[in-house]
Formats: sequence, C-alpha cells, structure tokens
Amino acid sequence: MALVAWVSAVASVLLALLVFWASTQACLFCFTTRVARLRVCHSFVGWKDSLKVNQCLENYQLAFKKLSILEFDYNERNRLHDTFMQMTNSLQQQGLAKGPYDVAFRRAAEKQKMIILQLKRAHACTPPCGVQELTRTFTCYGCYSYVCKLPLNCPVQDVSVHQGGQALFPCVVNFPLPKEEITYSWKFSPLRTQSMSYFRLLPEARGLVARIRPVKPIHGGTYSCLIKHVVLPVARLYFFLNVTGPTPRQETELQVTFREVVRWARKEPEAVEPVKPSLGQLLTHHPWDLTWADLCLLAMAMAAMAAALTVLVWMFCWWYFSGY
Repeated sequence: MALVAWVSAVASVLLALLVFWASTQACLFCFTTRVARLRVCHSFVGWKDSLKVNQCLENYQLAFKKLSILEFDYNERNRLHDTFMQMTNSLQQQGLAKGPYDVAFRRAAEKQKMIILQLKRAHACTPPCGVQELTRTFTCYGCYSYVCKLPLNCPVQDVSVHQGGQALFPCVVNFPLPKEEITYSWKFSPLRTQSMSYFRLLPEARGLVARIRPVKPIHGGTYSCLIKHVVLPVARLYFFLNVTGPTPRQETELQVTFREVVRWARKEPEAVEPVKPSLGQLLTHHPWDLTWADLCLLAMAMAAMAAALTVLVWMFCWWYFSGY
C-alpha cells in the first residue's frame, strides 16, 4: 500500500509539473533558445551568481506568460522570429547598461504582444470538408500549428440528368486552394458509395471539370475527384449521377416530326379523275377503245348526217327543176 501511495504521489507531482510547464509555454519559448535567454540574464546580473541568474530567468518567463494564448497565421513565423531576435539584442544592450531587468522584460513583452496582434490571421475554416492548409494557425501555447479539423471526404452530391443529355462534374471546393501544383484525378464506381475499394481510375479525366455527353444508363454511379497539392490530398469530392427520364427535348421534337412524316405517308392517296377522250379522239387514235355506247352514238350521228344530206339534196333538186 505504501508503494502504491508513493507512486500515486509521484504521478500527481509530475502531472502538476507538466501542467505548469505547458501553461508557461509562450512565444518566448517558441522563438528564443535557452542559451539566448541566459545571455540576456548574464548581461543584467552576471554569470557568477546562479541564484540571481535563475531569478532573472523566472522573471523573464513570467513577463511573457501572457503571450501563450496568442495565435496568428503560420506563414508569419519568420517575421515574428526576426522581431524576437531584435528584442533579444535590445535586452542585452539594456543589461549591459545595468538597467532593471523586470522593467525591461515587461516593456519587451508588451511590445511583442502589440507586434503579434498586428500579424496576419489565418483564413477561417470553411465547412464541410477538406484539408485547408491556408487555415493553418500557429499558437504560442505549445509552439505548434494546426488546421481545421474537417474530414477529407466531402458529402455526396446528387446529379440528375436525362438520358442523352450532358453531365458536368465541377471539382471545386468553397475554400481557397494554393495557386500552384494543384492536380486532379477522377475515379468511378457503379454504386452509391464513398469507399474507395469500389472505385476504378478514369485515366482520361484529369482536369478541373469532368463531362459526359451523351449520358447513357451505363454512366449512372458515383464519380470521385481527388484534389492534391503536390502529393498531399486536399479534398475528395463525390458526385452520384442518376440517369432519368426520356430523351432530351431536341430528340423528342425530332421523334414527333418523324411520326408526323410517317402518319402523312400512311394517308390514302388523292383520287385522280380519269381522262375521258372525245369521240373524235377515240376514232383518230384509239378506235379499238370504242364501247357499245360509243358505237351507238356513232351510228346515230351517221344516220342523222345521212338524213340531213338527203334533205339537202332533195331541196336542191326541187329548187333547180322548179324554174325559179
């Protein structure tokens, strides 16, 4: 029992020390070394009295403790590092002048805080997905950087296209990307899924936008686009293509026109009035086409002509012999 109590006490002490150490990690520890801090204290109190040196270091650290919660854009680190180097040189000069170190440390900490507050802030996180490198933030609490904790995979977007139409898949995210060395790769799965084990690579699709035209039922499925910066994945987008409905309007109109043509072709042809030649035309060109009616008419006409000729001859003879 005594051993267990001793181990528990040691663990509690170590935990307390760890918490205290983490809470005192400030920008001073991120951008200066222990050797540089010792040089500053040596310039103020000398290097012979270790107690005074340790007390100076403690005051040095406490003066910058308030800077532990400050955060800024990760790309501003080099600029801030330069300002801490200049501060260290300035403090060494003040130490050589034998000024009070507590006042010098407090003024230096306030000046550095103002500089940090003027640094550029990182981009805000834009949900719902993506490794957004431009949101990388440096925090003096622990001297580390972090980005938005969002998943790499974006939600599936549903795309419905009529058969025979055009499908467009824009591989675009709603957060800023690096301006150079961005690549795109596409994969396809006939299932609605985000598991990459069901996808196959589409080597012909490499650009920002993938297009399918004309869309067929076999094109239905999930299309995945992976955005990379150099070799690091940035975001993976998913598009589920649902091929629906009849053909597009243009093709439907063409089909309607075709049906009209077919319907017109099936209509009864217009009746053609037969040509009825005259009796003279039949006698001249087609005498064998005379019907019985035509023959009767011809006989009656000849009889009438004969009667008329007889009457004319009789009248001529009567006039000639009567003596008038």
